[in-house]
This record gives sequence, structure tokens and C-alpha cells, in this order.
Amino acid sequence: MVILVGDKVTPEQIKLAAEDYFGEYIKIVVDIESGAMTIGGEWHADGEKVLLANGSHQANLWGGGLRLTNNQIDFNSLINTRPNFNNSQEILDQKIRETFERFVKIKFEL
Repeated sequence: MVILVGDKVTPEQIKLAAEDYFGEYIKIVVDIESGAMTIGGEWHADGEKVLLANGSHQANLWGGGLRLTNNQIDFNSLINTRPNFNNSQEILDQKIRETFERFVKIKFEL
């Protein structure tokens, strides 16, 4: 289930989003310009689709995840692969990584 997050992620939203990966990991897509964020879904593209439908621009969308067992944030998603800019599934640009991480920490209150 993909959830469009408001100001903060609620415990109920975490529970619903974690169902996709047996409660251990949540996929996250962040609009690094606006701070809009989705959690959950089978694919990061599922969250990307929701954010695009809500006015986000493709260039601002980056994916990663959160391991719930230790609150470890990762920066790995197929949607991060961008020819001639980010030639990896990992977010390589340090500023984008930091912005992604900042929004995740704010919304999850980490």
C-alpha cells in the first residue's frame, strides 16, 4: 500500500506500509523540492506515480528506504537511475542525499 504522508508519519501508516516487506523495511519516495513523501508500495515507482499525480516533478523525486529494525536509511532505488546525471540506483549527489535524509528524519521523527 502506498501512503502519501502528511507532516509526520503515524504509527498506523508505518504498520500499513511495512506490510509490503514483512514489517522490516519501508520504501520511501521524496520530492526533494517540496518535501512531499510517500511510503510503502511494492515498487518505488508506485510512490513516484502518486507524487506525480499530486503535482511533483520527476526531476525532484528520489527513492530509498528505512529499515525499521535499526532506523537505517538507504538511498537505493531504480527510480534514481538517470542517464548523464545519476548513473546508479544509489543517490550519488551528496546534496540530494542529505536533502532526502533530512526529510525522512523529519517525517519519521528520527
